[in-house]
Amino acid sequence: MEYKFTTKTTEETKRLAEKLAVLLRPSDVVTLKGDLGAGKTTFTKGIGAGLGVTRTINSPTFTIVKEYKGELPLYHMDVYRLENSEEDIGFDEYFNGDGISIVEWPQFIEEFLPNNRLDISMNVEDERTRTITFYPHGIDFERICEELAR
Repeated sequence: MEYKFTTKTTEETKRLAEKLAVLLRPSDVVTLKGDLGAGKTTFTKGIGAGLGVTRTINSPTFTIVKEYKGELPLYHMDVYRLENSEEDIGFDEYFNGDGISIVEWPQFIEEFLPNNRLDISMNVEDERTRTITFYPHGIDFERICEELAR
C-alpha cells in the first residue's frame, strides 16, 4: 500500500516529517528518493526537529554519514557517492543501532537495506508543491502511515 501527501511549502514538508519523527523508534530506517531539489534534506531537517536535534542539519554528501544527537540519535546518510560501489561502511551498525537512519539515494545500497523500512519518494510538481509518497515495508511502518494519514 502507498500513502500520498502533498505539501505546498518547505514548512509543510518539515511539519510532515516532524509528525513522522515522533512515531519512529530506535533502529527504524527511512529511505528518501527524489531528484536534486525535491526536498530530501528539508524532510530530514523536519525529522531532526521532531527528534529534538538542535544542530543545523545539512546534506552529508562528502562525508556519507552525519550523526546528530536528539531524543534519539539521527543518522543522516547521503549514499549518492556509493553508486557502482559495493562498499559497506558498517550499515548494519546504523540500521540495527539505537537511532533513526535516514538514507538519501537508497537505490545505491539496496543490498544493505533492511526488509522492514519506510521508503519515501519525493516528486516535484512545481516550484513549491511536492508529492510525497510513503511505501511502508512491515506492519510497524503500515501503522505509522495509517496514523499520519488520519
